[in-house]
Amino acid sequence: MIDLNDLRVFERVATLRSFAAASRELKVPRSSVSRSIQRLEATVGVRLLQRTTRDVTLTEAGVALLDQSAESLARLGDALDYVSGLGEEPRGTLRISAGIGFGVNILSELLPEFIRRHPNVDATLDLSSTPADLVAERIDVAIRMGPMPDSQIVAKRLGLLHRYLCASPDYLSRRGTPAVIDDLRRHDLVDLPVRDGRKSTWVFVKDQERVEHRQAARLSVNCALTVHKMLLNGGGIGLSTAYLCAPELEVGRLTRLLPEWSIPAVVVHAVFPTQRQLAPAVRAFVQFMIEHPKAGAYWQHDALQ
Repeated sequence: MIDLNDLRVFERVATLRSFAAASRELKVPRSSVSRSIQRLEATVGVRLLQRTTRDVTLTEAGVALLDQSAESLARLGDALDYVSGLGEEPRGTLRISAGIGFGVNILSELLPEFIRRHPNVDATLDLSSTPADLVAERIDVAIRMGPMPDSQIVAKRLGLLHRYLCASPDYLSRRGTPAVIDDLRRHDLVDLPVRDGRKSTWVFVKDQERVEHRQAARLSVNCALTVHKMLLNGGGIGLSTAYLCAPELEVGRLTRLLPEWSIPAVVVHAVFPTQRQLAPAVRAFVQFMIEHPKAGAYWQHDALQ
């Protein structure tokens, strides 16, 4: 009979491709990791991993076992965490994934207050410009922007992210200030990358009028925080999120352009790896994000209205 702990050790080694990394994450000696793999291979009767001094690769049997076991182990762990937390205060380690800009400017302010309110909760924050694999990376909750690409994704709406068309005074002094949307064609745009090499599309709304402006960006980067920094440094004209640009607009380091037009807000969601019941720490974090007044001042409401 397979030992579930040995299976859990295998899943971590196979996912991380490293005995040492699995040992550190599981907080057990490397020798214990090796013994768990040996016992599991003896139980199933086949080799699951090929080990060298530099790398760990999966055999065909190892790939098959990982595919079949990873999500089941995650669900089992989630179920145990949830049951053990019923009727208790939130506790344990909360693993959060978010974009770099949101993490630096919003979560860096909110998480210290969250853990003060919940002394039995530790938080691990993973920041990346690309969405994390919630199951493989054992993420409890991810902050995602925009429409959900898959209707099967389990998500909770947190609020709206407002954006403004901005440039630095230095750039505008050199290149002039656009008076109408079509004037943007004479300017350098800064934007996030667009798939398949297509031109960026910016949507402007005024009353019942809607205009789509398509233009290739001169500067593109896959991080909203870096877009914002490029705008501050005179790189061109771009869209900056309210929590980034509102303080700079207030002190004059950025200038809002075409203010008679609005940019459609982006929906912010908390996304979960499965349709399971949420552990108390996850529920507490999501509710905290919705209700916390400092968050509302920067991204749940229009910061310039």
